[in-house]
Amino acid sequence: MLIVLGLTSLVFYRIGLRAEGTKDIIWFLKLVGVQSALYFVAAWLILRGRESRSGLIIVLLFAALFRLAIIFSPPYLSDDIYRYIWDGRVQAAGINPYRYIPADEALFRLRDETIYPKINRRDYARTIYPPVVEAIYFLTTRLSESVTWMKATMVGFEAVGIWAIIQLLASFGLPSQRILIYAWHPLVIWEFAGSGHLDAIAIALFALALHASRKKAEVAAAVELACATLVKFFPLALFPALYKRWSWKMPLAFAITIFVAYLPYLSVGPRAAIGFLPDYAKEEGLISGGQFYFLSLTRALFGSSVPNAAFVILASVFMSGIAVWVLLRRRRSDSYVKRAALLATAITVLFAPHYSWYFAWLVPFLCFVPLASMFYLTAASFILYGTWLGDEPGQVFRLKSFVYVPFALLGAVELFAWRRRVALARSRLPKQTLGSDVNGTMTE
Repeated sequence: MLIVLGLTSLVFYRIGLRAEGTKDIIWFLKLVGVQSALYFVAAWLILRGRESRSGLIIVLLFAALFRLAIIFSPPYLSDDIYRYIWDGRVQAAGINPYRYIPADEALFRLRDETIYPKINRRDYARTIYPPVVEAIYFLTTRLSESVTWMKATMVGFEAVGIWAIIQLLASFGLPSQRILIYAWHPLVIWEFAGSGHLDAIAIALFALALHASRKKAEVAAAVELACATLVKFFPLALFPALYKRWSWKMPLAFAITIFVAYLPYLSVGPRAAIGFLPDYAKEEGLISGGQFYFLSLTRALFGSSVPNAAFVILASVFMSGIAVWVLLRRRRSDSYVKRAALLATAITVLFAPHYSWYFAWLVPFLCFVPLASMFYLTAASFILYGTWLGDEPGQVFRLKSFVYVPFALLGAVELFAWRRRVALARSRLPKQTLGSDVNGTMTE
């Protein structure tokens, strides 16, 4: 069955390369819907199966074939990769990438007909990317300033992440072929092998951090998590799940890594080294509140007078509450991975990204927390490409409703079912064991 599903999916990846421009986006989303259905069947089969070396080989073989099928084609869904290559080229010329916008005359001699014309925001935006990923851009472009080579770098980091996830699965006694849940997910394949998004690097680094934490290597976990944060800032939310209470090693190693990574780029000053991030926050609606789906939903229900600041404060309190709960809970076995999944999902849903690839970092957690709600959330994020047909606030709100409302309903059903299972398990325990460590383990 896996071979049949793999071959069928492979055909769809090749067909998907025919999509061109806005006119084909609806057709492409329908194709991805079929791929997602095939993926769900494959994931269901894997979750029912036992440990199988041949199963793992089949999973990894098709994971490689899916990526090879699209890696050599121009990116269809995003043009971010051209900025990656440009930043590497600028650094190779001995220029700080945070200093100039691409259209600045100081960089005129670096322009070409292949990369420069396709850079988004080239007329007004300095780079937004943190220093660790900037260093990776530099190293990659010293080998080749091509789109395919940059994509290959992302897929190479994916291979590292897949190795770390497999090691983690094995350490928890879970079947290694569960890696299919990550490696076959259409979202990560299209966004990394297809578009070459940097999130593949962040996933690899925080997967290594989770693996290091399992080995009780605090310093290694801190350095890897800090590097993941300096690729994409979201992994910072995972810190409470990996932190060992009252230990000074992890916070110190994390802070030193951040400082050392930024040091080579501080010639432009600390504020300028943040790059386009503050302006990006305004552009994407973080200041007005248009970015946040649940704020938009509240305004739709109770009026537009609900202030953005109130939502930001409530969201911060909510995330802080989860972080404190995670810090105070006793760590047992794989519980820290589940708590990391909770933190990652919470911040993603509260932030409510406009772009599908922002959801890709949730996919590795599905290998350990295979919830229907998270499967839906990651697969449904493709719907956000519907903004190509119109990105007015009302249209964006409707698209996000297709993502978050079913996710919330599925999550509520899963929570209800889990509470019933816990209540039933408690009722079967002898009274003297209630409140003991056994009950604590069940609750966890």
